[in-house]
Amino acid sequence: MKKLLLAAAIAFASTAAIAQPPAGDAKPGDVYGEIKSINGAIDIAQIPAKLAKQESIDTKVTATVLDVCPKKGCWLKLAVNDTTTAFVKMKDYAFFTPLALKGKTIVLDGKAFIKTTSVAELKHYAEDAKKSQAEIDAITQPEKEIRFTATGIQVVK
Repeated sequence: MKKLLLAAAIAFASTAAIAQPPAGDAKPGDVYGEIKSINGAIDIAQIPAKLAKQESIDTKVTATVLDVCPKKGCWLKLAVNDTTTAFVKMKDYAFFTPLALKGKTIVLDGKAFIKTTSVAELKHYAEDAKKSQAEIDAITQPEKEIRFTATGIQVVK
């Protein structure tokens, strides 16, 4: 019985450890995923105009991180301009980012596209972000948003 309880405790502890964002200060030069160079990055504010002409684009953008998934660092919100944000997921969940990335300027390498996000998915992300139940319940409509699938991120400042 003791062995069974010990095994259960170890399994729970390892699961809890896996569900945490990676530790780190997100210092300039830190890289998450794979990014060969930050050269050629454009300002993220140019993305809406580019997506008006194309369904999706492979791109490299410079942006400020507004939020990081507090559950495990598996998504980010970026500022596009004063009224628009973009949502980022990591390609194939190949990497995660630390909470310290919030407020930093990054270069993101990946694919940009427009997606209509369902109410269920929006509520899931609100739960991940530890929003109040009232904020979660207020989500009643799907949203069209700019999305990125990131293959790499580098902190620039």
